[in-house]
Amino acid sequence: MYPSQEVAEEVLIESWSRYNYGHGQGPVAVYQCDDCGRFHLTSKGLMNEKLAAAIKDGTIKLRKEANKWGERLKKK
Repeated sequence: MYPSQEVAEEVLIESWSRYNYGHGQGPVAVYQCDDCGRFHLTSKGLMNEKLAAAIKDGTIKLRKEANKWGERLKKK
């Protein structure tokens, strides 16, 4: 659960930066829950515009590389 759409979208992008989702896997959008009013990630529906842009412009790829190096440095 996330307090705003902006936070949920950032978590969505970060999750794509940390995990290797295959085609048709992983969350692709955010939605506001009718029950709690907070935002959640979902693997259903159309891909979120900010996520699609982050994939297209290389942001996801750059973050994946940064995460990889961060993990390597933690091990030392």
